[in-house]
Amino acid sequence: MNYLGELISIGVAFSWTATALLSEFGSKRLGNLTLNVLRMALALLFSMVMFWIVLGSPLPAGGTAEAYGWMLLSGLVGYVIGDFCLFQCYIIIGSRYGQLFMTLAPLAAALMAWITLGQEMNAMSIVAMLVTLAGISISVLGRGEHHKVSLKLPLNGVLFAIGAALCQGIGLVLSKIGMDHYQPEAIPEWLIPFSANFFRCLAGIVGFTILMYFRDGLSPLREALHDRKGMTAATATTIFGPFVGVGFSLMAVQYTSAGIASTLMALTPIIIILPSYWLFHQKITWKAVVGAVISVVGVSLFFLG
Repeated sequence: MNYLGELISIGVAFSWTATALLSEFGSKRLGNLTLNVLRMALALLFSMVMFWIVLGSPLPAGGTAEAYGWMLLSGLVGYVIGDFCLFQCYIIIGSRYGQLFMTLAPLAAALMAWITLGQEMNAMSIVAMLVTLAGISISVLGRGEHHKVSLKLPLNGVLFAIGAALCQGIGLVLSKIGMDHYQPEAIPEWLIPFSANFFRCLAGIVGFTILMYFRDGLSPLREALHDRKGMTAATATTIFGPFVGVGFSLMAVQYTSAGIASTLMALTPIIIILPSYWLFHQKITWKAVVGAVISVVGVSLFFLG
């Protein structure tokens, strides 16, 4: 089918929009760590059911020891550190601004690939980075009382958002390295991303559970299991996020170039503007819209220029 990878990428952008909105609600209701433990557990459960249906076994297959090691490391960076920062920024600055900062993730991935895989960076890459940063700046900077320019958002929320973007970009490259060690003849090609993501989620649930235990204990988790709205949000977030969203994002790069896929998946900051207004009554300004569009254009220039 023509443009299959492109269609999957656009679907992922909408999936991540739903994930961001649901995660903002779930994080504020259940707490960052509690929601993430539930997401990882549900993602593993859904994956095992899928493997049982397709492979006849609840466990994934087709990977080497090197593949599993890289995917576990990817889960530690991308899920445990990255999603902790992302959900914390949702609580502080909201999902709309959080997703705007996530346009930095493809740029972080390119820098990581340059460092680890030797992929070249040209002049257009530098221009694209500057354009993306300019778009973010237009959205989040404004006039201050004592300074010509000031940050409209809490600094800690911005730092969490930047950390989330960096970790997602680095985690994506680690996932790419891990999937390169899979044996495609052992399982259907389309199942490789889901098999790889299983180990990312495994690292995620271990890491988040440890953080929760030492921070709040396990009582918030027990309370969450009796919260119907919270569990509904966690389940929906899991479906759109670490199960469908991440799995299909990894699948997209198998059917189209990583640049095109990343660019289309980066449309989330634009898609999320109207839903965030309807659901959370976040004010829409021309600066926010222009900034989001410029940021996505920057990502496009990076990959397509």
